[in-house]
Formats: sequence, structure tokens, C-alpha cells
Amino acid sequence: MSPLNDRDPIEPVSEELSGLRILLVEDSWHVGKALRNLLQALGASVAGPVATASDAERLLSEQVPDVGIVDFSLRNGERAHGLIGKLNALGVRVIVVSGYEEVPLQPGDAVAVLQKPVLKADLLATLRPAATRKAVR
Repeated sequence: MSPLNDRDPIEPVSEELSGLRILLVEDSWHVGKALRNLLQALGASVAGPVATASDAERLLSEQVPDVGIVDFSLRNGERAHGLIGKLNALGVRVIVVSGYEEVPLQPGDAVAVLQKPVLKADLLATLRPAATRKAVR
């Protein structure tokens, strides 16, 4: 069995997140790739991972996602405050992931803050409301 690469098709193992568009912003290549593969296997459409706010904004200009999963600390010490604000202004649900125990966010900036390493069950529990809302539309 060969390791996955960017050109390998990902066959959904579940339709739990079917139709959900997710922007993934994560500066760790390994974490980003693992999250992308998991989300795609659950049926989500994933843009990214990208490692900077400017790369995320480029993807936002192409399509507004339903959910943004954003690492709070990005490449070269960049913090995600501005990007989180832009996602909120667009009505995008934001899930922040971080290795830090405390993340300096204002109330309402994110629907959840998940601690790294992110547990699949926690991520799914946080994404289900958006997937349900998307399915109802």
C-alpha cells in the first residue's frame, strides 16, 4: 500500500460531513495533511491546508467556506486574529486549534477551541452542527 499523496483520490468512508466546505489553515504540514485526509474521508470538501493568513485569504477569494479550521499560531509567528475576524465577518463558523492551553480570543470569535492533538470525536462533535445546517438548506 503506497502512502497518500496530494494526487491520490480520497474515497469517503462516511458521508457525515458531505457537502461541507472547510478552509483548513495549519502551519504544520503533517498535522494539516492528516486533518485534510480525515475531513475528506468524512465527505467534506477541503481547501488547504495553507500555513499563512495571506494564503487563506487567497482561498477565501475563490470560495467562502462553511467552516474555517484555523491554527491560532501560523508560520513565522503570525497569529490568526485578523483571519478569524475576516471569517467571522463573512459568516463562516470558526474552529480554532492550538497547542497552547489558553488562546487570546474574544467571546464569539470561535465556536470552539480544540487543543492539539485534536481528537477525532471532538472535531466531529464541533463540525456536526455545521454539517446538519448545510444538509437542511
